[in-house]
Amino acid sequence: MITIALRHSWRLSPRSAIRLQRRLAERVSISPFRGPIRCVAGADVSYDPGSGRFHAAVVLLEWPGLSVLEVARASGRSPFPYIPGLLSFREIPPLLRAFRRLGRKPDLIFCDGQGLAHPRRFGLACHLGLLLDIPTLGCAKTILVGEHAEVPGRRGGRRGLLFEAKRVGTALRTREGARPVFVSPGHRLSVGQAATWAMRCAGRYRIPEPTRLADLEVSRMRRNALGRRRPTAAPAAGYVRIRAHSGPIRRSDP
Repeated sequence: MITIALRHSWRLSPRSAIRLQRRLAERVSISPFRGPIRCVAGADVSYDPGSGRFHAAVVLLEWPGLSVLEVARASGRSPFPYIPGLLSFREIPPLLRAFRRLGRKPDLIFCDGQGLAHPRRFGLACHLGLLLDIPTLGCAKTILVGEHAEVPGRRGGRRGLLFEAKRVGTALRTREGARPVFVSPGHRLSVGQAATWAMRCAGRYRIPEPTRLADLEVSRMRRNALGRRRPTAAPAAGYVRIRAHSGPIRRSDP
């Protein structure tokens, strides 16, 4: 069972949310994690503009084999507007509901988003990690703040991501020839550890396996919700309707 270590109101104006980010950023710990890692979790959220609902999924995997142990899901709405730099105020509420449904606490959480590499050094991974008090990292597909030197083309090539003259993350090439991802610690993890764990969990794909599987799951949830909303048309004469099958999550999914 996962408990929420820190609580705050989610009914905030954007200005109040920024003030809260600045206060909470002072409580984030960017320091090496010394404990054992037996299971890791990938967390992701998908927004469906047609229904205004957010679909959140947490995929728990054993370490080091990365086989799926558990999948927790939650859906809901959020009144907070879309504002870059404040996405955690839209996405974390459904994520917390999903985490509460896990039967086992992860030792490390991978978030699809930013951690320390954020204008106020308080991205989604920092916010979630602080609320749950679990080591957390963010792995983003695009850069939000900072700059880096050219990343070597080999798998594992990396360069420091610098923002305001300080290193906040790593530009990391998880596959040879693929575009780099941008990894930064969220809470209770060092900058170097965040990049190391992202590489350890990177398989055949550009995105580390925990967040890749979470992304697949929220995409599946969104498709299923869309299918339930879409009216069913009667089949034309002489044709047979074939129902698509959506099976359980598998690591071999593309």
